[in-house]
Amino acid sequence: MRVAGSPFVAEVSARVWDTKYRLRGAGKASERSIEDTWRRIACALASVEKTDRAHWESMFYSALESFRFLPGGRIQAGAGTAHRVTLFNCFVMGTVEDSLDGIFDALKEGALTMQQGGGVGYDFSTLRPHGVTALGTGTIASGPVSFMRIWDAMCATILSTGARRGAMMATLRCDHPDIETFIDAKREPGVLRHFNLSVLVTDDFMQAVAGDAEWTLVFPVAAGASADGETLERVWSGSRRAQPCRVFRRVSARALWERIMRATYDYAEPGVIFIDRVRRMNNLWYCETISATNPCGEVPLPPYGACDLGSINLTRFVREPFSAHAGLDFEAIAATAGVATRMLDNVYEVSNFPLTRQREAALASRRIGLGLTGLADTLIMLGVRYGSRQSLELVAEIMRAVCHAAYRASIALAREKGAFPLFRAAEYTQGEFVSALPREIVDEIWHHGIRNSHLTAIAPAGTISLLANNVSSGLEPVYAAEYERRVRLADGELAAFRVVDFACDLYRRLAGAGGRLPPAFANAAEIAPEAHLAMQAALQPCVDNAISKTINVPRDFCFDAFRSVYETAHALGLKGCTTFRPNPVTGAILQAERTADGDKQCCSIEREAD
Repeated sequence: MRVAGSPFVAEVSARVWDTKYRLRGAGKASERSIEDTWRRIACALASVEKTDRAHWESMFYSALESFRFLPGGRIQAGAGTAHRVTLFNCFVMGTVEDSLDGIFDALKEGALTMQQGGGVGYDFSTLRPHGVTALGTGTIASGPVSFMRIWDAMCATILSTGARRGAMMATLRCDHPDIETFIDAKREPGVLRHFNLSVLVTDDFMQAVAGDAEWTLVFPVAAGASADGETLERVWSGSRRAQPCRVFRRVSARALWERIMRATYDYAEPGVIFIDRVRRMNNLWYCETISATNPCGEVPLPPYGACDLGSINLTRFVREPFSAHAGLDFEAIAATAGVATRMLDNVYEVSNFPLTRQREAALASRRIGLGLTGLADTLIMLGVRYGSRQSLELVAEIMRAVCHAAYRASIALAREKGAFPLFRAAEYTQGEFVSALPREIVDEIWHHGIRNSHLTAIAPAGTISLLANNVSSGLEPVYAAEYERRVRLADGELAAFRVVDFACDLYRRLAGAGGRLPPAFANAAEIAPEAHLAMQAALQPCVDNAISKTINVPRDFCFDAFRSVYETAHALGLKGCTTFRPNPVTGAILQAERTADGDKQCCSIEREAD
């Protein structure tokens, strides 16, 4: 149902704006329309410009208008307000020190960050495994998973009221002695519900799996402790140098991999992060070590790093949709990417930071994560089936245009405002990702620097895509033509709305097609896992951060084929893999109205903290 006199096509989109992003004061709405919200955001982000402020405010407004560019939810909700909030969607927190003081200091920092609206990610690999005797006190360690339960309770308490969901990521190394406990942590319904879990999987582990070799579980020898038993040198989380680690036991690599696969097959977690590839492809390989990501995995970050996100809504750049002459305006996409890069860079000057260390880490690199959304709907509007060879070639071209435009804009910003503080030309331009960019871009970086260490990421964009009239989220396929979507309201309650996919609604209005579907329409249940992987792989070469992607499989999908999805993801060079198979533990937020097989449903797209 179109909402008269506004850019909203459906009531649910207007409700999302009203609940999550509309500015209120003293309990009353002070913005009459979404246009007022766009003006507030544009004015706030242009306020840091030293010259041509009015020009940039106009440019920023034009990018926001008609939902062409969708800044991250925290930017839309907080920019230009007097609220004590951060405009960064998520953070990776500092290294958790292996002591009671260190653990509760980290818990406090997480609570302060979440209080201001930021999601958090932690690597719990620094905590001693269960059963180890603590040096000095003689107490027995309870292991990282036991402390994660405290974080989970904190998150539930901080977010017990309000419309914003809690979002946390927990990672653990595949060689930590408590890895099996971590893998099985969410088998029980209701446990660790505020966490996403991911195993940090190394190339050595995958090689051990392939060779059916033993896998060694180790943990660093505590400072001042004698190294009883067998030890080996290993670079551990929280350090860039090798240190002696005690060997706890050896297990079958294949059995451990099987355990990870069985857990995610049964209840959709843990996910897998191919951490060696993340580190190797990191633009700041020369000065930081990454062990965790933001809650949805699209931005791997160092301790106290922040993600500054925004998505280009591709549906707004389709010419003559559903016709024989349908095409994309690549020039406009690139121009929007350039403006969006400047907008996201300006967020650093107008945002609050919950912690001083977060400000310092964020300003040192000035990372941004410019991505896209509405991809599946755009393909439908162009008459291209999701996952086809034509679609893979097209999305690669789109992401290349966004990436190169963003890098060129960031180089121009460096010439105008200076490069990010950690920039070192020789090392930066030797990185695997940067060195693969067009030669002229690499040369420009060498001579002029670059404003932002990283520029591209593909987020889930679930809520902001719903705001933009329910375009398909991120790079995900369309869930269903029509379905029931639950939205969390200001009082914390969930309300159900019947929604129609953007491309399907547009097709019916343009073609007078009644309830018929566009010719290129395909929902998530109809797309093979191989096509999901291929789509992610097509985009990855132009994404310097990472990609949040869920591969949906039906309930009756055989386990061997399921396991091969992850092995194929590693072989394709992806940085991570997440799947969803319908199960009784996690359930699903979305409920399709028109589907032949209720079991073949995708996961919740309301995963990100926006």
